[in-house]
Amino acid sequence: MQPMEEIYKSYAMTVYKYLFSKTHDEDLSEELTQETFYQAIRTIDRYDESCRISTWLCGIAKNVLSTYRRKNKQHEELGDWDSPHPPEQDEIIRSEERVDLIRRVHELKEPGREVVYLRVFGELSFKEIGDVFGKSENWARVTFYRSKEKLRKEVEQK
Repeated sequence: MQPMEEIYKSYAMTVYKYLFSKTHDEDLSEELTQETFYQAIRTIDRYDESCRISTWLCGIAKNVLSTYRRKNKQHEELGDWDSPHPPEQDEIIRSEERVDLIRRVHELKEPGREVVYLRVFGELSFKEIGDVFGKSENWARVTFYRSKEKLRKEVEQK
């Protein structure tokens, strides 16, 4: 087993990208990444090497995010009434085409939706996505391609 410092250097960006794909918030993703590694240090003795370290860490990150969302439900319900973004960024975010595409991605069935989020918004490689799901890089590529084709066909029918 690698020392935790090496694990952090190797996998912090993977965990951050995973969390960013779920939250779309840089600051929150950074905070939750730190909490993920804190929890990993606390529970390192439970890591049995039956899965890749990246998979184990993303599993912890998923639990950390779930805990955060449970504790902060009131913030989610309020939405973005007081947007922290500058007005020009808000205009981009409200773009009809982008919103429509994101809505269509959200309507995809799992695991396609998750793979698209991780690839497009989280900027994870296919290898990293495969690691997160405990599958192969090729599985991630095929799942992404099929989801992308489904989206393309829906847009063409529009």
